[in-house]
Amino acid sequence: MKKTLKLKIFASFMLLIAMLAVAGTISIVEFRWLSKSVHGLIQDNYKSIEASKTMIEALEREDSGILLLLLGEWEEGREILNSADSLFLSAFETANNNLTEKNEVDYIKKIESAYQTYKSSWERPIVDTDKQGNISWYKDDIHKKFAETKFVVNELMSLNQSSMYQETSDLKDRSKRAIMPGIVSIIAALVFSLILNFFITRYFVNPISELAEAVNNYRDGDNKLRSNITSDDEIKKLELAISGLLQRIDNNNNTIRK
Repeated sequence: MKKTLKLKIFASFMLLIAMLAVAGTISIVEFRWLSKSVHGLIQDNYKSIEASKTMIEALEREDSGILLLLLGEWEEGREILNSADSLFLSAFETANNNLTEKNEVDYIKKIESAYQTYKSSWERPIVDTDKQGNISWYKDDIHKKFAETKFVVNELMSLNQSSMYQETSDLKDRSKRAIMPGIVSIIAALVFSLILNFFITRYFVNPISELAEAVNNYRDGDNKLRSNITSDDEIKKLELAISGLLQRIDNNNNTIRK
């Protein structure tokens, strides 16, 4: 099978395109995975972390409301407690519906149990009871339950923060792997371009230059062009065609001289 110049050049460029296509496909797959992972990271861990922060904020508001009740400020204290309670329960529901980490459900159960115990202490009347102004009761009972609830909420937040850190590290490593095919393809394309340039020069440019030199050095009476073209392609056909043309010209010139 003859390997024409057109086929050779086409095959060379097709190989280069194939290399870039493979590298591009790998990069696209990797970046799509990264995109989904980043989206999951934001939707999952970040949502749980924000919910935990909101629960802690709600707990601190409730603590302030309890202190107001201890001072006898019933209306303002209860308003703060009711508002903070709604805020806590809303954030808790968000976290409860976003269970993505291993054993996260256990942390949710701990929070629910601790909060119910804490809430049951301040739901009962405080103003106009022996609890009003009772700092010892606040310190030994309420504040301990507040701290325990806040502690388990912080545990949930730490779980998701640790997971986010680990996933971020994994994403960083994966992003490097996603970039590598592009870098490799660029280097490979440069190397292949140099190799392609070498073969084009050797099998295309040099034979044409040699053919041109042979035509310039052709003398009347020569049987053929003095060239060393050994390929079996269009350049060889051109050499034979030029050689045949020159021989016909020589024959015509000899006929005219006779």
